[in-house]
Amino acid sequence: MHTDDLKLFWRTLRWLPAMLKARPGKTYTSADLVEKSVRRFADRVFVEFEGRNTTFAEFNREANRVAHWAIGRGLGKGDVVALMMENRPQYLSIWAGLAKVGVTTALINTHLGGQSLAHVIESAACRAIVIGDECLAAYRALASEPVRALPAYLSCRDGASVPDDGLASLDRELTGCSTQNPPASLRAGLQSGDPLFYIYTSGTTGLPKAARFSHARFLAGGSYHLLSGFGARDALYCALPLYHTVGGVICVNAVLLTGARLVLRRGFSASQFWQDIAESGATSFQYIGEMCRYLLAQPPGKYDTRHRIRYAVGNGLRPDIWEAFTSRFNVPRMVEFYGATESNVTLVNLRGRPGSIGRLMPGIKAALVRYDVEKDAHVRDARGLCVECASGESGELLGRIAGGKRSELVHFEGYTSAAATRAKIVPDVREHGDSWFRSGDLLKRDSEGYFYFVDRIGDSFRWKGENVSTQEVEEVLAHYPGVGLAVVYGVEVPGMEGRAGMAALELAGEVDIAGEDFYRHVGGLPVYARPVFLRVIEQVEMTGTFKVRKVELQRQGFDPGVIASTLYFRDETAGRYRVLDAATYQRLRAGDIRV
Repeated sequence: MHTDDLKLFWRTLRWLPAMLKARPGKTYTSADLVEKSVRRFADRVFVEFEGRNTTFAEFNREANRVAHWAIGRGLGKGDVVALMMENRPQYLSIWAGLAKVGVTTALINTHLGGQSLAHVIESAACRAIVIGDECLAAYRALASEPVRALPAYLSCRDGASVPDDGLASLDRELTGCSTQNPPASLRAGLQSGDPLFYIYTSGTTGLPKAARFSHARFLAGGSYHLLSGFGARDALYCALPLYHTVGGVICVNAVLLTGARLVLRRGFSASQFWQDIAESGATSFQYIGEMCRYLLAQPPGKYDTRHRIRYAVGNGLRPDIWEAFTSRFNVPRMVEFYGATESNVTLVNLRGRPGSIGRLMPGIKAALVRYDVEKDAHVRDARGLCVECASGESGELLGRIAGGKRSELVHFEGYTSAAATRAKIVPDVREHGDSWFRSGDLLKRDSEGYFYFVDRIGDSFRWKGENVSTQEVEEVLAHYPGVGLAVVYGVEVPGMEGRAGMAALELAGEVDIAGEDFYRHVGGLPVYARPVFLRVIEQVEMTGTFKVRKVELQRQGFDPGVIASTLYFRDETAGRYRVLDAATYQRLRAGDIRV
C-alpha cells in the first residue's frame, strides 16, 4: 500500500465520527457541533478578523444572543431568515444562533441586486432579513413589494453608524439578550437532514437556484482539510465569501472540528495576499482556481515564499498553471477537490497530482457515462441504460441517489424549486428504476482512478464534426504572452453545422492579435478547436466565486454592430486573424466567406 494511502486511511478514521453523526435520521446538528466545540476549545481563538481575535466562547455567546433574539421575534424550527452581509465574525454568530433554534439561514450573495436579489429572497420564503450596513444600498434599491414588506434588521460593522432609515437595529436588539445556551428542546425533532442553509447556485446561466444544504452536509464539510492533516495548531486563511460553500462551510467546519484558528478576510486581494498570509501565521488557505491565476499575474514580491503554508485546499486550479504556482510560491501541496454545493459526489486529489481533480471519496457511489454533446443526451444501450466510459473517455459524472432522494454518505437534497430538482435527476442509469444526480460536468478518468475535468455541459460544442473542450482552448490561449485570461464559447454561424469557436481575451500586456506569431500559437490546437472569432474585453465578468459568466458573451455573438471593441476572424488563406468589420460580417452571414 502506498504511504499516502495509509495516511488517507488513518485520516479517514479521524473524519469518520463526524460523518456517522451526519447520517440520515440522526439528531446531531450544527448547533450541537458549535456547543461541543466551545466546551473543548473555549479560550482558543476561533476567528481572527482585521486585527481582532474572537475566542470560541465569545463566538458562542454572540450566537446565543442571536438565538434568544430569534425566540423573542417568534422565529423557530422551519422558518427561514435571509442573511446578506460581507465577511465578518458576526456573519458566523448570526447563522449559528439561528441554527440553535432550528431556523434555516438563506445565504445571500452580496453582489446581487435588483431582480436577482428579489428572486433569491422570494424563492426561499423568508420570514425576515438581516442586512449588513455594507449591503444597505442594494436593499434600498429593491422594488419588490413582498421583499420590502418583510421585517428587516440592520447589523453594522464595528464603528459604523446606524443609518436613520427606519430599519430596526439588530445590534441594539441583541444587547439585552441572554448569552446562555438556549434549551436544546427548542430544536427538538430537528434532524441532520434538515436544512441549515439555503445556498444559491452561482447563476452563470440564469437566475440563481436555492440549494438545500443540510446540517449533515455542514458536519462533513471540513473533510478535505481533515484528510490533509489539518489540526489544532493550524491557522486557515479564508478570503472567499462566507455565502458560498468553500468559505462558509469547508473552512468554518474544519476549524470547529479541530479548534484551529480561522483567519477571515473581507475579500481577496492579489497584491496583499502573500504579505497577509505571512503576517497572519496561516498554515493553509482555501483557494478558487482563478485566485491562483491572479496571484501568478502579480509581480514578484518579497513575501512570495516567506510563509508557513503547508498545503492549500480548493477547486478549479487549471493544469496549465498548477506547477508554476507551486514552484513560484513554494506551496508544498495543492489539495484539489471536486464537488458542488448540491452535489452528492465528491472527489479529492490528496497526492497533489498536477491537473487531476482527484479520486472518489470513500463511500461515494458514482458513474461516468457517455454523453452526446451534439444531441444533448446520454448515450444508451439496447436495454435503454447508460453506457459507462472506458479509461480516457470523457463523459458526464453522475452520483447515485438511493431511496429516491438519498445516497449512502452524501445526499442530493435538491432545491426549493421542485422543477429545478427534477431537472438534475436522470433515471435508468445502471438499472431500470434507479435515479442519479447529474453533475453537468464532462470528466475523464485514467487507469488509476484519477479524474480530470474536460468541460461543463453547455460550454462544450461541436465544430467540424468534433467536440471542442473550451477548457483546453482557454489554456492554450492563456499561455500566450500578454493574454491574462481567455473565455471560450461557441457561436452559431448561418449555414454551418454546430457552433464556431469564439474567444474573449482579457489582456495583461501588448498582444498583436493580427500577427503571424499569435496565429501560429493558436495553430497548435487541433483544426476544429482553433477559435474562428476573437474579441478583446477589458474585464471578464465573474461570479462571487470567480466563475466566468458566458451568457452575455454568447448572446452578443460575433456581430460588430453589437460589440464595440475590435473583432477578429481567423483567415486561413492569409495565415492570420483579420479585423472583422460590418461588411465582412455580412459576407460571413451570406456564406460568401467560408469558415
